[in-house]
Amino acid sequence: MDAARNRSLLLQAALELVAAGGADALTMDDLAARARVGKGTVFRRFGSRAGLMQALLDHAEQGFRKAYVLGPPPLGPGAPARDRLHAFGLARLASLKVTGELARAADVDPRTRYQHPSRRLARAHLAGLLRMAGPVPDPELVAYQLAAFLDAGLLLHLNGEEGMSLHRLEKGWEELVNAVIRPGSSQA
Repeated sequence: MDAARNRSLLLQAALELVAAGGADALTMDDLAARARVGKGTVFRRFGSRAGLMQALLDHAEQGFRKAYVLGPPPLGPGAPARDRLHAFGLARLASLKVTGELARAADVDPRTRYQHPSRRLARAHLAGLLRMAGPVPDPELVAYQLAAFLDAGLLLHLNGEEGMSLHRLEKGWEELVNAVIRPGSSQA
């Protein structure tokens, strides 16, 4: 029971620290102090900073996964595939500051980057929506391409270093989805 409580406290405290100062500023010492646990507890729970970032990303993504799998339309079931694809990207962009920071920080191993459960589920969801939308050649490959547009590191770079507004990125997402799903598709 203490382990579950400590994990919950640590994850909530870590989200607060990331929201306040970004993922790069999160230290194991600051986290332990914020959660009022020993530093050893942090390391026993997550193993390393990378392990913490992976767990934190999973924790932060739970609400998003629930919304696109079970939530109300247009993000959840019940809306046309094109609308759901639009909503998926817009929701991802809306959470860019916190979840984007975590996703970027969790990308420590380029060999496993695309195998993270959150990424795999998101790509499977995108591919399923593409299949529902009508004739889209190679939905799995197109799902990777759409997911690449929503890559946290890229979006943070475009928004921060390149100065592209969130509105511009949202418009770009909608235009990309519209280009992929041709007008007149069966479920679009």
